[in-house]
Amino acid sequence: MKTRINFGFLLVYSLVSLFCTCSAFYLPGLAPVSFCEDGGGGDCQTVIQLFVNRLDSVESVLPYEYDVFDFCKDAKEMRPSENLGQVLFGERIESSPYKFNFKQDVKCKAVCTKVYKKGIKEDATQLDFLKMGMQLNYQHHWIIDNMPVTWCYDVEDGQKYCNPGFPIGCLVTSDGRAKDACVINSEFNKKNTFYVFNHVDIKITYHSGESEGWRGARLVAATLEPKSIKQADGNNPSCEGANPMEVPGEFENDVSIVYTYSVTFEENNSIKWASRWDYILVSMPHTNIQWFSIMNSLVIVLFLSGMVAMIMLRTLHKDIARYNQVDQEDAQEESGWKQVHGDVFRPPRKGMLLSVFLGQGTQIFIMTFITLFLACLGFLSPANRGALMTCAVVLWVLLGTPAGYVSARLYKTFGGEKWKTNVLLTALLCPGIVFADFFLMNLILWVEGSSAAIPFGTLVAILALWFGISVPLTFIGAYFGFKKPAIEQPVRTNQIPRQIPEQSFFTKPIPGIVMGGILPFGCIFIQLFFILNSIWSHQMYYMFGFLFLVFIILLITCSEATILLCYFHLCAEDYHWWWRSFLTSGFTAVYLFIYAVHYFFSKLQIIGAASTFLYFGYTMIMVLIFFLFTGTIGFFACFWFVNKIYSVVKVD
Repeated sequence: MKTRINFGFLLVYSLVSLFCTCSAFYLPGLAPVSFCEDGGGGDCQTVIQLFVNRLDSVESVLPYEYDVFDFCKDAKEMRPSENLGQVLFGERIESSPYKFNFKQDVKCKAVCTKVYKKGIKEDATQLDFLKMGMQLNYQHHWIIDNMPVTWCYDVEDGQKYCNPGFPIGCLVTSDGRAKDACVINSEFNKKNTFYVFNHVDIKITYHSGESEGWRGARLVAATLEPKSIKQADGNNPSCEGANPMEVPGEFENDVSIVYTYSVTFEENNSIKWASRWDYILVSMPHTNIQWFSIMNSLVIVLFLSGMVAMIMLRTLHKDIARYNQVDQEDAQEESGWKQVHGDVFRPPRKGMLLSVFLGQGTQIFIMTFITLFLACLGFLSPANRGALMTCAVVLWVLLGTPAGYVSARLYKTFGGEKWKTNVLLTALLCPGIVFADFFLMNLILWVEGSSAAIPFGTLVAILALWFGISVPLTFIGAYFGFKKPAIEQPVRTNQIPRQIPEQSFFTKPIPGIVMGGILPFGCIFIQLFFILNSIWSHQMYYMFGFLFLVFIILLITCSEATILLCYFHLCAEDYHWWWRSFLTSGFTAVYLFIYAVHYFFSKLQIIGAASTFLYFGYTMIMVLIFFLFTGTIGFFACFWFVNKIYSVVKVD
């Protein structure tokens, strides 16, 4: 059995490795754009438009739109169309006044000048907001040809890190301590002073098509270096040997900030357009996964899974052989799982709620599986912005039918008769909790003026998807579920419940449930670190192949851990396994919450009550979804196991 399990995992790993090549990002729908310096007509463009996205910070959960910070604006501002996922993630992409002609280098060109005059309240407010952004290390996110403009610099061990954002500026505190980006320049040394990065040196790298027989060129990299330069004359800027652009902590004099840029073009035919994201993803910290430690964890999980399966099968084989060989009178004197055959399928208490949870868990499970599989194929890569969230939401809406079917079929099996209440709770309970939490978080974002606040029209659209598509599909699924006969059990249920003997500490419900979530959490916590980094530390997540493998391992681990504990409880003649099977694997979500709390206090630098409340508000949504997901896995694994073992023993 152990060899068979290991072979199965090798097969899964091989398939994942084959389909989930993380460098193959570009699929139909993301066509390359060609650029020419002579105009050329047709599909060959001359002007390169730089787009700007929202600004965010690792010290605050609140992102803000580019315009809020009073930077240079485009005279003809335009916004590219955004999908549902981009809106939900709070991305706000718009055009900027930074426009370049292909292969035309520019040196120190002024974009605009912002003047803040003392005594004018609006100017003081704008300048204070800009200082707040520098103090909290807010980051620009610029986009050229659908790829981020990165700031690459050397880090420890001679490695280069390419950050898909760059800071507004930096602060030297009143005690002379250089904060964040101020350490890159020794001239940033004046106490209680802000330094604005008002100049950028942009380098655009392109791949020429002449060597491959097609016209024009394609952009394969865009990097920049931010600088702080004080300009004496905004009409004739000079970017050589100038003093840094200082903004005093106290607004005592007028402040004039001139924003400038330089751009150079470089040809590099060794970088292919399809792999142009590689230099960003490979160099990012915390995404160079420590393969040795992770594979070590996988080996441990595989070993434990093999041992659990081997022990279960060998022990069960002996039990079944013994029960089928002894006489019924002798069996009455023994103890074990066969003795509770007349009560093991007794309907659980709160069967309505359990069936609702299982219906929602089924919906989440199918949604997660399809989303991860599509991500492995490259359709939901970082290049396709917002696609991951859009796919998940659309799938959830369309999967109302299996949720209603599973909930109704199980509720009928439990002997329930309030089918209207069941279908309404399935359609409204868990989605309603998530939406209420989400709406409260959105209200806080709206009060704080954050760009992550979802527009009212989008909220209406989400409600329309929920009530207009998901709820009717849930009703359809419930209709077919109730039309089906109840699931037939392999043994009859006695009229009088059997008395449960005194249980030891380890077979009592709470200790078993607490222990049951440890092993599943152990196989995901390393991957969980990278997922939380991508959400809260604004790093790109792209290891979907490995995530899919961890997903498969989580399924197997939840199933085997729940089956093992269920077997021990049945051997102790405790037949209340329905809820316990759900809660045993579902308790993994509690460990997820504990880890999220640890991550907040040990890894993040988030400050402010609003940001803290938002972090834990969104974390609770993740915990609820994960609870339903893992609990459903454990329940159905245990349901299959209990039906299997009681169908092969002789019962008079």
